[in-house]
Amino acid sequence: MSGHSKWANIKHKKEKTDRQRASVFTKIGKEITIAVKAGGGDPTSNSKLRDLIAKAKANNVPNNNIERCIKKAMGADSANYEKVTYEGYGPCGIAVIVEATTDNRNRTAGEVRHFFDKFGGNMGQVGCVGYLFADKGVIIILREEVKDEDALMETALEAGAADFVSDEEMFEIYTEVDDLYSVKEALEAAGYTIESAEEDKIPSTYVTLENEDDIKHMNLLLENLEDNDDVMNVYHNWENCD
Repeated sequence: MSGHSKWANIKHKKEKTDRQRASVFTKIGKEITIAVKAGGGDPTSNSKLRDLIAKAKANNVPNNNIERCIKKAMGADSANYEKVTYEGYGPCGIAVIVEATTDNRNRTAGEVRHFFDKFGGNMGQVGCVGYLFADKGVIIILREEVKDEDALMETALEAGAADFVSDEEMFEIYTEVDDLYSVKEALEAAGYTIESAEEDKIPSTYVTLENEDDIKHMNLLLENLEDNDDVMNVYHNWENCD
């Protein structure tokens, strides 16, 4: 696991969120629609919806926007979205996984394939790089927010965390995906400020890029994928992504 790379990814996502809040809510709104259709509009009995509401609030989405989205999703005329996953390679074989939510598979697949082709990569079959990643929950707490590292680690592990990694900038707390928000809530209840709490795909190995053109193309590939309203998440094993 690479703390530096993970923190660079978090900062990159945070910058994108700050610049494009409308797009962020569009994406979360699609996820909320799927969750409501699958499990109803009551977050007390729909854990996935509860998690998405927490995610929306973490991205500063107003409560009335969230409530309006849930109400709309419960209507008979709400959009029908489905989740799709694409896998492929960036420049120099960088492994890339794209998770999307769409009401038109052909449109989304065409756009994703176009970005891979345009920026020095190629889209492959599902499974071609997925085996290189493990699904985990990742909670980020900045070191400057923590007075006692041992106390933080004890609280995290008692709450159900699976692993605890630290460096000079932050603490990374790893959980099983199903335990992510219960661990987050326990840490918040203990007074810790959470910088980020997200499901993630953790690469087993990382790859660096040395050529400036490859770095430029990889940045452009990520930026174009992340700017697409159908794309929910982009995972990769590029080390130098900051």
